[in-house]
Amino acid sequence: MQTQSPDNPILSTNDGSSKTWQMPDTLVIIFFVALIAALFTLVVPVGSFETQEVTYIADGVEKSRSVVDPESFRYQVDEAGEAQVMPLGLFQGGGGVGFFNFAFEGLVSGSKWGSAIGVIMFMLVIGGAFGIVMATGTIDNGILRLIDKTKGNEALFIPVIFTLFSLGGAVFGMGEEAIAFAIIICPLMIRLGYDGICTVMVTYVATQIGFASSWMNPFSVAIAQGIAGVPVLSGSEVRVGLWVAFTLIGIAFTMRYANRVRKAPQTSYSYHTDSYFREHQAQASLDSRFNLGDILVLLTICATVAWVIWGVVVNAWFIPEIASQFFTMGMVVAVIGVVFKLNNLTMNGAAQSFKQGAATMLEPALLVGCASGILLLLGGGDANTPSVLNTLLAGAGNLIGDMPNALSAWFMLMFQSVFNFFVTSGSGQAALTMPLMAPLADIVGVTRQVAVLAFQLGDGFTNILVPTSASLMATLGVCRVDWGCWLKFIWRFMLALMIFSSIAVVSAHFLGFA
Repeated sequence: MQTQSPDNPILSTNDGSSKTWQMPDTLVIIFFVALIAALFTLVVPVGSFETQEVTYIADGVEKSRSVVDPESFRYQVDEAGEAQVMPLGLFQGGGGVGFFNFAFEGLVSGSKWGSAIGVIMFMLVIGGAFGIVMATGTIDNGILRLIDKTKGNEALFIPVIFTLFSLGGAVFGMGEEAIAFAIIICPLMIRLGYDGICTVMVTYVATQIGFASSWMNPFSVAIAQGIAGVPVLSGSEVRVGLWVAFTLIGIAFTMRYANRVRKAPQTSYSYHTDSYFREHQAQASLDSRFNLGDILVLLTICATVAWVIWGVVVNAWFIPEIASQFFTMGMVVAVIGVVFKLNNLTMNGAAQSFKQGAATMLEPALLVGCASGILLLLGGGDANTPSVLNTLLAGAGNLIGDMPNALSAWFMLMFQSVFNFFVTSGSGQAALTMPLMAPLADIVGVTRQVAVLAFQLGDGFTNILVPTSASLMATLGVCRVDWGCWLKFIWRFMLALMIFSSIAVVSAHFLGFA
């Protein structure tokens, strides 16, 4: 009987022979999705919305946001008054977007505050800074000490870490910050007998569990409730219960998989790519050094993490500020490593380690940029500019409006889940979709609170899967997990989340959640 690893399935052919089927590379998948988006432009007319300012109270402060006017959608028409289709060209000069320049345009889109260029630079700086940290050997030796001191209690690592990261996602919208933690935690997980996928689960996935079921996330639920005209942070009792339930589901799923991998490592979906960490640790295990320099490095990392969390919570730091703090951490660690001769580190060695650490981020950075280009092919996320995306958004709104109320509530969840593939920003998706979903909820007999719940569950959970999520791709990159392998692993968990989310939304509707 022939055995097979989960990432190397065997398919039989009609003639009795066998061949190996491989999941297409992530870049191949993104290319074909981009091709489908381009084909949409051949048949779907373009349209646009007008925008309006809405104000709401959050934390006792009046805030405002520009959102779409749900009654303002109009097709762009030609001279004959017919809805106009704007087919995408193969190439487009003058800074425009054609099919074959979607990759470049996606890579340079956005600003330093977000996708894609901001996230890409964030990834490179973070990768470089932790490249220096890893070059000191402190993390490897610290992990050995930690395991030695906690023998017999290793099973607590996963539930404790998962809960902390889920809480971070719920309280202050933690997402991108998980990338830095994954760099440190992944070697620990491998050393404990788990794999890179477990690392992604307890860091990034945990943050999105918290993000999706949050009762106070300022970047999703607070904005969505403000736009929908629902008291901000209302309904927290229900959402706290959902957060506990979904966090427990995430922990149970992760523990079940982790225990299986620990008993039979070759059943891991990332077994082959984890070899990088195993080989690195085999070399590091020869050195049991742990001196004052190592202590100073760890204190620097802990102080930086605490400082960043404080800045995010108190001063609303985002990508530029967080990247700068970790860059400073890398420089401080380099000085400590040189002074204490950690792994015989030199200044030139530190510079080389920074470059090598940044280089590990190049692959996920390319994927982030190319995925961002898909949104540009559909016309971008500007509601005022005629685009295919605006037409799809308006069409979904009309479809929901014709459904029975319970089905409408469920379809809102499905719509938000699909729409998140194109607009992964929680606040951006809220600004585009909630002005449409809130009045539709009134029409079909669904409370606006339920519409907000459908938004946050659909928006948050699909961040775990879609390759257009910059934070997901970056976390997979630092853990050396290919998105294709990730898809094979995560689809069952995603199915479970969608089933429980559907139950939550439909139950909330029938119970009159308001």
